[in-house]
Amino acid sequence: MAKSMNESRKVSRFSWEDIKSFCETLTEAEDALTREMVSRISDKWSLWTMSVIAEHGQPMRFSRVMDQVEGISQKSLTKTLRGLERDGLVTREVFAEVPPRVEYTITALGSEMLDNVAPLWLWVAKGVQRFQNCRAAFDHRGPGPGKKN
Repeated sequence: MAKSMNESRKVSRFSWEDIKSFCETLTEAEDALTREMVSRISDKWSLWTMSVIAEHGQPMRFSRVMDQVEGISQKSLTKTLRGLERDGLVTREVFAEVPPRVEYTITALGSEMLDNVAPLWLWVAKGVQRFQNCRAAFDHRGPGPGKKN
């Protein structure tokens, strides 16, 4: 039998009301940047790219990052790294060599972001079977009223 909404709701360690109150003190520009950064965290490649660079523990060449982030195109990796650099999450160092060598390093801010996101990432990974079960149950029940298959 399914749990009621109240029974399944876990007590949070933070208050959405407090978060909303704090966010209401932000300027329009600060609020926009906050939303952009949340989008950055949730985009397809940023966290994975950052985690690869952080895990390496030393500067990484572009091609090495690309090898480690499976499925990413050169264009997407370039765009991702530029955004991460702009936001202060990675640094880019260009060496005047032939051919030019470029290396990326996680910043303290980037490491701090990963430290805060890691528990969420782990929670999702540990709960993957639950997500699969929910998807299977949803798919099994078919289209809702008024919907065609």
